Amino acid sequence: MKDTLKPGIESEFTFPVNDLKTVPALYPESPEFKAMPRVFATGFMVGFIEWACIRLVKPHLDWPEEQTVGTHINVSHTAATPAGMAVTARVKLVAVEGRRLVFDVEARDEVEVISRGTHERFVINKKRFDEKMAGKARKKET
Repeated sequence: MKDTLKPGIESEFTFPVNDLKTVPALYPESPEFKAMPRVFATGFMVGFIEWACIRLVKPHLDWPEEQTVGTHINVSHTAATPAGMAVTARVKLVAVEGRRLVFDVEARDEVEVISRGTHERFVINKKRFDEKMAGKARKKET
């Protein structure tokens, strides 16, 4: 981690919601999801917020050797966003406690706020993390 990874850094990230980010696309195997409205899926919204946080801290890490993984998310989803509208995430790093990073997050569409909350990520060493996951996969095979 670089010295610049400090509380107070913040950014915005905008993304257009298309049909592939709506509820029917979340789990194409699910007939229940397929029957739902074509609005920004909560699952995709969470991923979008994570992406915004990753983009914020990436210049402050020794990327790609250091990366972050999400460990906790506590967000609302208070308004639906139809396909064809853009969403913007505003994220701010509010705490750095060793490898633990805490963010205040907000997302809005072109009309209103759709989400607020917090997100937590941990800085990992990508090589060690991959080795650990390979070991876990081997355990499953035995």
